[in-house]
Order: sequence, then structure tokens, then C-alpha cells
Amino acid sequence: MSGDSIIRSLDDQALDDLCARLASLAAALERSGEWPREQLRLCAEHGVVGWFQAPVWGGQGWSEIDLLRGYLRLGAACLTTAFILTQRSGAVGRIASSANPAPGRRWLPDLATGRVFGTVGISHLTTSRRHLARPALEATPTAAGFRLDGMSPWVTGGAHADVIVVGATLGDGRQILAAVPTDLPGVAAAPPQDLVGLSASHTGEVRFDGVEIDADAILAGPIENVMKSGAGAGTGGLQTSALAIGHAGAAIAYLKSEAQRRPELTPAADELESERSTLEADLVALAVGAAPCSAEQIRARANSVALRASQAALAAAKGAGYVVGHPAGRFCREALFFLVWSCPQPVVAANLCELAGLE
Repeated sequence: MSGDSIIRSLDDQALDDLCARLASLAAALERSGEWPREQLRLCAEHGVVGWFQAPVWGGQGWSEIDLLRGYLRLGAACLTTAFILTQRSGAVGRIASSANPAPGRRWLPDLATGRVFGTVGISHLTTSRRHLARPALEATPTAAGFRLDGMSPWVTGGAHADVIVVGATLGDGRQILAAVPTDLPGVAAAPPQDLVGLSASHTGEVRFDGVEIDADAILAGPIENVMKSGAGAGTGGLQTSALAIGHAGAAIAYLKSEAQRRPELTPAADELESERSTLEADLVALAVGAAPCSAEQIRARANSVALRASQAALAAAKGAGYVVGHPAGRFCREALFFLVWSCPQPVVAANLCELAGLE
């Protein structure tokens, strides 16, 4: 599939229909807190799960810029589903980029069709639990591979996953990444956290009690700073900013709909949409190497517009928006997620300065 045809497919009727369906299910999803099986089924049916994988594994091999455009649409339709897909694509990327071909042969064909679900448990190597004297998840060498003991604190959909890409730390400080089947003895997902927003993502702790993995499960390592190696290294990439910009778009769309019968809302809606549109253009420019600013600056701006657009929607909705179930209230709760999800310290500092009224 050529790049041009991919870009056109982002605007075709099938994607419009998918996003409309996801948006129509979003309110009920927040109320129930249930795992979004129907939403993920729809994404598989429409080929979304294949966006992230190479054709050799049955995927569509979309480029980064086309993936960002897709995330913009999905983030506006249903942030919970879009977030789950980022964790799934993170697992796919790490498996696909591994120098060890065994995990790819085992998992990628079924991941490309949605027959299995994969996710990641790596936050304890990057932004979570790093202050602890003892690693959250330890790896001990064995004759066949490694034994895993401990926990990964923030795993999305852990109870529903067939494979989890996890990071663990050896006694000498080196780290590994491994594609761990969840049916191995000793793997257990705790009940998910009750979050301020996106609780239906079923994000929570997964424990590994004496879990034995062999060499065929190893994706990378043992090396120092394993998260800085291989494709997709690092956290909090442009996809996170794309979801924040898409989420802002949904809040602004609500504000515009209210402005049709309340013209006094039009200036605010137009100003926010102008900012969001400029930010989207800068995101795309950054993805193709024409960087108008850094990825961290894009992320800080995306966080800001998501927060302000959602609060504007709530202000426009008045008291009705403060009742659970109203989209404006959901937009506000979901926007807070971007302040804590893989948020680098410079981005946190920039957002704090804005919130404090500092330059």
C-alpha cells in the first residue's frame, strides 16, 4: 500500500463509521468500566490492529505520520480505546524490532489480526517506581533463561493479555525485555485500579512470582538501560501528543455544537480550534523532520490545549456537564491523564509553570 493511499484511507467512510461508532459507545464505556471488547473487535474488523505491523506479518505497515493521523482520529472518538491501542502497538513494536526472531514468529501473525492481545509492562524502568532501592521486577539468570520475581505496577489490560512485554532488572543493574506469555505459572493480574479517567483500560499491577522464561522469550538484554535500545526506544512519544490533540478536538467539537445556538461561545471555540489546528500541523511537521519545535514542546502544548478545551466544554455545559455521564465531564477527567501518562519531567515543568501563571 502506498503512502498516498494510506493517507486517503484515513478519510474514507469506513474510518468515519468506525470513529462514529466508538464515540457512540464512549459514555456507556465510562459508566460500566468494563473492558472494551466490542470496541477492540471493531478495530480489528476495520484493520486498525494491522496499522502497526509490517506486511510480512500480515499488517499494513503504516508510516509514523499516517499512524499519527490515525491516532488523532481515534483519540477524538474514544480515548480509552485509543490508549489501549498504544499499549498494544508498544508491545508489537518491541517484538518486531527484537534481534531474536522467536517472539516475532510466535506472536506477530496473531497480533496483526487481533486474535491475541498484547500489552506492555515497562513503566517501572522509566517513570514509575525507579526511586525504590530494590527493583520492582527482578530477573535472575537460570540455565534456560531467567526467573522473574516482583511486579509491574502499570499494565494496561493485563488480565486480558495473551502476552506482556515486560522489563526486569538483574542484580548487577543490567536489564532485559521479554515477551512473557500470561499463561505461564506465576503470572497474575491484580484487580485494575479505579482511575479518575480511563478505568475501562483495566490498568493495574501484574505480579510475577517465580516465573520461568526461556531464551525464546527474550527481546533485548541483558544490557544497561534496555529501554534506550532498539526501535521505539524511549517513552512518551509523538503518539501521546496525537491522542491529546485528538482529545482536544472532541472537546472543541462539543463547544462548537453549543455555539450554534449560543453565539457567545463562538470566539472561544474558534480560538481553541485555531490553536489545535496549528499544533496538529506542527506535530505532522515534526514527524517528517521539519521540526518547528521539539517533541517535548509539542507534548506540553498538547497537554495544555487538551486541559483547556475540556474545561471550556464543561463551562459551556454548565451544571449539566458536572453530572456523571455528560461528555464534558468525561473530557475533563480524561484530559488529566495526559499530565501523568509517560510525561517527561520537562513537560511536567512546562505545564506546572503554565498552571502557576509563570512564563
